[in-house]
Amino acid sequence: MEAPGVPEPGVLRELPPRAPAVPGEQRERRARRRIEEEQEAAVFHEVVSFTPDPMPVRYYDKDTTSPISFYLSSLEELLAWTPDVEDSFNVALAPSECRQPPLSSQRPRTLLCHDMMGGYLDDKFIQGSAVQNPYSFYHWQYIDIFVYFSHHTVTIPPVCWTNAAHRHGVCVLGTFITEWQEGGQLCEAFLAGDERSYRAVADQLVLIAQFFRFDGWLINIENSLSLAAVGNMPHFLQYLTTQLHQQVPGGLVLWYDSVVSSGQLKWQNELNEHNRVFFDSCDGFFTNYNWQEGHLERMQGQAGERQVDVYVGVDVFARGNVVGGRFDTNKSLELIRKHGFSAALFAPGWVYECLGKTDFFQNQDKFWSLLARYLPTHSICSLPFVTSFCMGMGARRVCYGQEEAVGPWYHPSAQEIQPLFGEHRLEGDGGGWVKTLSCLADAWNGGSSLLIRGVIPPEVGEVAVRLFSLQVPVPPKVFLSMVYKLEGPSNVRVALELTTGDVGSCHIGGIRPLNAETSSRYSPRPLRVPPTKLARWVGRCGQQLSGGWVQRCYEVNLRGCLLGDLLVSFSRPPGSQEEEQFICRLGEIQVVDAKSLLAPLPQVQAISLSHVRWQPAASSASSGEGAPAGLRLSCTLHWSFPLSHVRCFRLHCCPGTGGGPLGRGPLGPEKPKLLGLAFVNQYRIVDLEVAAAGPGHGGHVEFLVEPVPREGFLVPQAEWGRAAVQYSMPST
Repeated sequence: MEAPGVPEPGVLRELPPRAPAVPGEQRERRARRRIEEEQEAAVFHEVVSFTPDPMPVRYYDKDTTSPISFYLSSLEELLAWTPDVEDSFNVALAPSECRQPPLSSQRPRTLLCHDMMGGYLDDKFIQGSAVQNPYSFYHWQYIDIFVYFSHHTVTIPPVCWTNAAHRHGVCVLGTFITEWQEGGQLCEAFLAGDERSYRAVADQLVLIAQFFRFDGWLINIENSLSLAAVGNMPHFLQYLTTQLHQQVPGGLVLWYDSVVSSGQLKWQNELNEHNRVFFDSCDGFFTNYNWQEGHLERMQGQAGERQVDVYVGVDVFARGNVVGGRFDTNKSLELIRKHGFSAALFAPGWVYECLGKTDFFQNQDKFWSLLARYLPTHSICSLPFVTSFCMGMGARRVCYGQEEAVGPWYHPSAQEIQPLFGEHRLEGDGGGWVKTLSCLADAWNGGSSLLIRGVIPPEVGEVAVRLFSLQVPVPPKVFLSMVYKLEGPSNVRVALELTTGDVGSCHIGGIRPLNAETSSRYSPRPLRVPPTKLARWVGRCGQQLSGGWVQRCYEVNLRGCLLGDLLVSFSRPPGSQEEEQFICRLGEIQVVDAKSLLAPLPQVQAISLSHVRWQPAASSASSGEGAPAGLRLSCTLHWSFPLSHVRCFRLHCCPGTGGGPLGRGPLGPEKPKLLGLAFVNQYRIVDLEVAAAGPGHGGHVEFLVEPVPREGFLVPQAEWGRAAVQYSMPST
């Protein structure tokens, strides 16, 4: 039965936000300093001490104590690793999103192997950094598997890459590598004995992937093996693959073309009788790079029905005797696809490392556009679908049109779902075209937006660009929203469009077909008159927002349908007969199941504090002569919240002075300051400047934990989690 006020099919409604609700899951914490917890805030008391708690160097930057991603350098470290509370920062937010076709399909796949200057660069900082001109990858719709590669023995992918990839339905693999004489000794230690040794290593690799929520391993043995060791290698691969499949749904183990069955290190550049035993023992085979078309022809017989499990390696740096590479990588892809194999692109960061940072985005877009015809895209198949087009970086931070901070930032975990990029030209000689590119110059939410440029020729009424490929069984009622703005003196009309597929008897309400030739393509009717009970949420729809942005809201009623592509169309204004040029900036698109908007949102619970560090701040001349120097506070906030309900958390602080009672009543008039984003139930506050605490008086600072729901709506500040710290100097 529908709730009161829910309309019949075809009646339009406004998008409601999530409501507050019941407490979520509880989680046990360490290092508790809580002295009071009320409904409004958790309150902690700290006596300032300049002798900090020791921080484990593996997990935290030694200079700032900011949490970092890490690797393991030896067999001993691998076997000794056990999950610890400090590891929690490195756990991905969620498993990979649903996608179509699934990775298990027989369509040739595309693997990206990320190898950049040794790895663990700016991407190791879990909570982001202030680096300028960082490397960013955003053509996720073209790839199926992302491998993080380095020359450390156990390369655990930095969690920022796993979060970004999983958001796009791309699976992530770490690397287990052994090299040189030291690598040979390591292999002897776990492969030359009985099965207990290699099973212990496999069990640890499975546990690491399972705990950190990535999807498997590339096994790269770059040293010769004894007969005993190479004899056990297939058993190790089989056991690792079997255990991974049991513990990690959709998990993968791939073997790199290096060692042959005799134990020699002898790259074959193909799958053949010398390395087939390893292919037969795991999920796939990644060939070396110095192949020619003859290698591909021979491999077709070797691979049999598992042809798509052979990933033909392409070194984008074009080192050695290779086909293609660099801006000729399309030549490699053409041959690989001609013979029906999957492709493994090694180090496409070449465009960043070798062509400079100034024109990085143009060069990266050029590189992937040359490959696009050989890279089938995959579709997203789950709701809610929400993106602000943020690339996880920017020159400033923006929240719903309001600037929050100025300065460079880089946080790949914050990358939103990216569209299909490229330039699309109309057929014929009219000269109509549409081009999409990411742009850091302005943003609605995050650090960037999607810029769409185009021309509508005189003989055409409109042009449209497909941004996303979806394959979602649509619930009965769907809300959609689009935030955009036109730049320059353009009067073109902007509309959100969608396509549908039939999974039964597809009944459609609230949208209109565009024409008979494109009967599965529809334009939703904008929402104008919401029911009274939703009126407090309708303020932005159809109105001009700050910064010149406009939000359009829609409701669509569907039964028995698949939601297909999302498009944006641009049509000429009434009466226009001239060529129309336009520049449009998209800030956000939302597609949300109406039923999910009625479900209550859990509350942030059980806030606690650990790893507190105090440092004196440098004296400021503006403080006045004799004024006490301020303090710098570092600490870790923990809380409890079901992560399946959120996109992330936004952390804020309200610094205060004096030592009055805290945690009662509303927040003070000062505007909360954004500290950063968290993708787990904890956040490390680093070197926050707070007021001095002197003899006879203390200080306080309040922290706020704002959950950002998966549906993308703002949660009222009164419903955020709150924790206050009262601090004082030690008594003498």
